[in-house]
Amino acid sequence: MAKIIKNIIFDLGGVLLNIDYDLTLQAFQKLGIKNFNQFYSQAKQSAIFSLLETGKISADIFCNEIRIIGEISSPNNDIIDAWNSMLLDFPQERFDFLKTINKRYNSFLLSNTNSIHLEALNKIILEKNNVSNLNSYFLATYYSHLVGLRKPHPEIFQHVIDDNNLNPESTLFIDDSVQHVNGAKSIGIQSVLLDTNKETVINKLSFLLT
Repeated sequence: MAKIIKNIIFDLGGVLLNIDYDLTLQAFQKLGIKNFNQFYSQAKQSAIFSLLETGKISADIFCNEIRIIGEISSPNNDIIDAWNSMLLDFPQERFDFLKTINKRYNSFLLSNTNSIHLEALNKIILEKNNVSNLNSYFLATYYSHLVGLRKPHPEIFQHVIDDNNLNPESTLFIDDSVQHVNGAKSIGIQSVLLDTNKETVINKLSFLLT
């Protein structure tokens, strides 16, 4: 890294929380949507998903739109279960890693998410980790559907910087999507791309603890 790091902005899904997009694809295929990957993937998504992620539409409207674009008649519960299928687990060692990181750095969370996934996430970490929510692990948490902005747009990164009076040059952002990393870089934030097929956040950021 070019500058001394004082602050770290973490992505959530793929970096801290294990996710599998294929599980949601398969779940929607079972509901009758054979081409769900044309509407949603890690790299791109239809407008309906961006609207959900920026809090512009409710879960009910989202489910109704899924029925329309997918030409299915599944009830909300089945659609929500399929949508949540991608969410796996938050390994305990990553909670422990955050505790260690927090002794030396200011940590923040910045996630493109939605009301459906956030509710499911909180259930997962409560059941598996006895953690009610992630707030105590970060100085501040930023969820796109609550902020009204989403990555990779520079505005959401600038919002985090301004909200906490951070210096971008001494701030590190880690994400597993190249477009998000580039968005952070565009406003001067030091950024690293995590290849989830080869490494974990603990491996990638181990240099911060040496």
